[in-house]
Amino acid sequence: MSEHEAMGTKLLQRLVQERSIRGHEYNAQAVMIEKCRELGLELDIWDINRKELEHHAFFRCDRDSFEGNPNICAVWKGKGGGKSIILNGHIDVVPEGDEKDWTDDPYSGMIKDGKLYGRGSTDMKGGSVSLLLAIQALKELDVTLKGDVIFQSVIEEESGGAGTLAALLRGYKAEGAIIPEPTNMKMFIKQQGSMWFRITIKGKSAHGGTRYEGVNAIEKSMKVISALQNLETLRNGRINDPLFKDIPIPIPINIGKINSGSWPSSVPDTAIIEGRMGVAPSESMEAAEQEMEECLASIIKEDEWLLAHPPKLEWFGGRWQPGDLDINHSFLHCMEDAFSNIYGVKPVIEASPWGTDGGILSKGGDIPVIVFGPGTTEAAHEANEFIELKKVFEAAEVIALTIWHWCK
Repeated sequence: MSEHEAMGTKLLQRLVQERSIRGHEYNAQAVMIEKCRELGLELDIWDINRKELEHHAFFRCDRDSFEGNPNICAVWKGKGGGKSIILNGHIDVVPEGDEKDWTDDPYSGMIKDGKLYGRGSTDMKGGSVSLLLAIQALKELDVTLKGDVIFQSVIEEESGGAGTLAALLRGYKAEGAIIPEPTNMKMFIKQQGSMWFRITIKGKSAHGGTRYEGVNAIEKSMKVISALQNLETLRNGRINDPLFKDIPIPIPINIGKINSGSWPSSVPDTAIIEGRMGVAPSESMEAAEQEMEECLASIIKEDEWLLAHPPKLEWFGGRWQPGDLDINHSFLHCMEDAFSNIYGVKPVIEASPWGTDGGILSKGGDIPVIVFGPGTTEAAHEANEFIELKKVFEAAEVIALTIWHWCK
């Protein structure tokens, strides 16, 4: 392992060892701040002000206070006259889940067989380290750039993107952006959006022995779920983009939670379904909302009880904007060339099976976004999450060459 690789490994290990779940991002951000100062970047560190974001259509967040857990933007100023670039990584990680499912401590940062283990290693602290290594390599080569390089370490990506939205509204924009989510070194130029929904179905309570005197809300919810499954089939049948060819369900409708009933011998009078609705890259959130509303309106016509007691649809919590970059965009060509120069082959171009902060940058700031990074989707959010260290360094090479060509 070279000196630079050892330094990058140590940095990633330190980041993973900080448990930066929602509301506890500060210590990991402190590591980022220290590294950005070491690189001589111009630092902007601030706590998000909810009141400054609440008016924006993209803001969906149930967090009341961000105090003490800052956003970070660190700028390497160019000499002027060139294209700028945003390098956007999120510092927040999802909770570790049941520690019994982990072979080692979820925040050990243990290294074994070329892999570094721990929550957040692949999603996406490994990618953020690739960004910093790319900047460091160019600085050590004494490269002069015309365009600005804007490194971002944001909070709240896993809960809807308030950190990236705050950076955008603070004025950070560029002619291109790279988000190093775990793509396994593929380039995602299209991303599905998504939003959380809640459907409340009313029934009528009764004793289980005379259940025919009541209306079972669980049974009525089964009709709603069946309708949502049909809607999913309909919506995905319209997608014929070749970039989605290896994704079985490009824009899923997932039922993630059901709550109903309080006693085995009682007919439940309420059922609550919560889930996630996928949104196509070129689709508006409003259009997706309307389609689900129309779906629910159509099924109540077939059921007297539902007609008299319509299910209540609510949109709540997390919301991720879709993203869509033209396959002929010059920014993609620039990054493709960088990849080809290093690997000798063209990169795989695909659509993302999940949402990222990229939609906020592309839809909210008209910024071309490419999602590209080390790590794999299969390891993200899982017990025993890991990242191959070799991929962290290889991604840094591709990103460094992209920066040099794009910003020179």
